[in-house]
Amino acid sequence: MSTMSNQSSVTVVTLAQQKQVGEKIVCLTAYDATFAALMADAGVEVILVGDSLGNVVQGHDSTLPVRIYDMVYHAAAVSRAKPRSLIVVDMPFQSYVTPEQALQQAARLMSRGGAQMVKLEGGKTFAVTIETLVAQGIPVCAHLGLLPQSVHQQGGYHVQGKSADDAATIEEDARIVEASGASMLVLECVPSELAASISQQLTIPVIGIGAGPDCDGQVLVMHDLLGIVAGKRPRFVKNFLAGGGSVQGAFEAYVQAVKDGSFPASEHSFPGS
Repeated sequence: MSTMSNQSSVTVVTLAQQKQVGEKIVCLTAYDATFAALMADAGVEVILVGDSLGNVVQGHDSTLPVRIYDMVYHAAAVSRAKPRSLIVVDMPFQSYVTPEQALQQAARLMSRGGAQMVKLEGGKTFAVTIETLVAQGIPVCAHLGLLPQSVHQQGGYHVQGKSADDAATIEEDARIVEASGASMLVLECVPSELAASISQQLTIPVIGIGAGPDCDGQVLVMHDLLGIVAGKRPRFVKNFLAGGGSVQGAFEAYVQAVKDGSFPASEHSFPGS
């Protein structure tokens, strides 16, 4: 039975329990109250207010121009829908350079934006930052693999962890962020085998996007799920509106596909080296 089958709110404890029993976790991005409400009604357990809004809402070619006040604004809009879903909010570029800055900005996202968890990109470099946030009662989701905020450093939007050394680094970072207190991990654009290995090693839920079918859950950008994609569609994306018949139907089809394991399929995943 799905976690969202009753009126209880989803929490970090709920997600941990889902991993333990092998129930897939469904995550989707939202940036306003209307779509957040529809997603929650469809059974989406985690709503991510992503800095992807820089691309799909603001029209930028990366997430780098997004600022903390943008995230607070959109998080507040989502939280006003009062979804049963857990609300996770991205910490934008350069908002967590030091643990002290991270604490101040994460507090804004929670107190003014209604965030119930914050997400930051990076591994062992941010171990102390994660520890600092968790010590102050702020749940953290880490993000490894392709890091959109580091797109220039990574040389573009490419699959990460294809070489043995790179895979080992990502695995090490995953273990470190868990040990530092992260409650969840997003893996983006890594080979399926690497994602499966990390998901098995960690006790916290691992949410994949372009990371194959063996993660504990999946996340997509809402616009990609609805087929509202300008230019080339990423490999890991599926248009659920095409078969869903309506926006609500598309959300429900996505939830069902993640739950029954039919999404992502092999054509949405990346092989190793």
